[in-house]
Amino acid sequence: MKTKTIGVILLPALLFFSACSEEKPTKVPKKIPSLSVNTITVKREAIPIWRDYTGTTKASSEQEIRARVAGVLKEIYFKDGQSVTKGQKLFLIEQDLYRATLDAAIAKKQQDEASLKLADADVARYAPLVKEGLAPRATLEQYQAQQAGLKAIIAGDIAEIKKAELELSYTTVLAPISGQVSSRRVDVGNLVGQGEATLLTTIMSVDPIYAYFSPSQNDVRMFEKYSKKEKPDAFIEIKGEHDTVRLDGFIDFSNNEVDSQTSTITMRATISNKDAKVLPGTFVYVNLFITDEYKFLMIPPEVIFADQLGSYIYVVDSDNRAKRVNIKTGYSSKYYVDVASGLKDGDRVIVSALVKIRDSMKVDPKDVTDRQGIKAVLKKNRLIPKE
Repeated sequence: MKTKTIGVILLPALLFFSACSEEKPTKVPKKIPSLSVNTITVKREAIPIWRDYTGTTKASSEQEIRARVAGVLKEIYFKDGQSVTKGQKLFLIEQDLYRATLDAAIAKKQQDEASLKLADADVARYAPLVKEGLAPRATLEQYQAQQAGLKAIIAGDIAEIKKAELELSYTTVLAPISGQVSSRRVDVGNLVGQGEATLLTTIMSVDPIYAYFSPSQNDVRMFEKYSKKEKPDAFIEIKGEHDTVRLDGFIDFSNNEVDSQTSTITMRATISNKDAKVLPGTFVYVNLFITDEYKFLMIPPEVIFADQLGSYIYVVDSDNRAKRVNIKTGYSSKYYVDVASGLKDGDRVIVSALVKIRDSMKVDPKDVTDRQGIKAVLKKNRLIPKE
């Protein structure tokens, strides 16, 4: 009985150890998926080259409005800070004295014309009598002198009438240019123009608006060498907290001397400013078009890394793996960087997931040249000059 009991106990134990001694199944490592990246295919091609400078805006015209005749100010026809158009009424100075002066000048001319009419009749009556020897020539000459004198007097009368009309017209003060008017400097009831040309207000024309900037003389020489347009394209940017204002224009002035202290030359861009988005005295970035006749191999600046070995980028090789490529750069702007060496036409430059990229990493590239390539970026930012 004892032997049987031991056998019964050992059998389950043997079965347990036998099961434990069987080999465990081998785990198959999971395949790491390729990293999805966007790429642009680079190509050496003609790219518009721009240079940017800091500048300051100035009104294209600034006019002081002054009283040209003396009198009490009767009316003001604008509100401070209002936009006005050329020829618009701004002020009215009392007119009574000037109307009376004009009426007197007209009356005098009429009186002198009546006297001239009588002198003409005397000359017409005496001329045939003198010709026939029936009247003395001295009398005719006297009437003729009187006739000539009256004609001269009437010419003076006409001049006086024009002067009186001009002075009367000065009592209505008109805007000489279109623009934004400042605050009035005088109020209704004030005596103006008495002994001086009283300043009434000022008007600034801000469409177009000027942007002055000062490139180095070396930049100006480069600009003159490569620019082909008589009035090259330009635009200004005003960077705000939430957005950037851009206004287009052209270069129309370059000074004829170099600033001896800074070795710069003052230039001016004339900028369209129809909605008066930019006021005089604003700090702006002036972008100047240089040329688009030379070929470059450009890449976005944000894809470039740097370490002790220099600048480098990542491209996709023929096995769809990320590959580090050391490069040397040339001309650059905030939109593109010229690659002088390290890349060739057709290379696929990685432009996304850059913080995850490692050399030789397997990637799944997607070409986005049509959206993120240099030409697409330039077109989006309106950096392709019009013909």
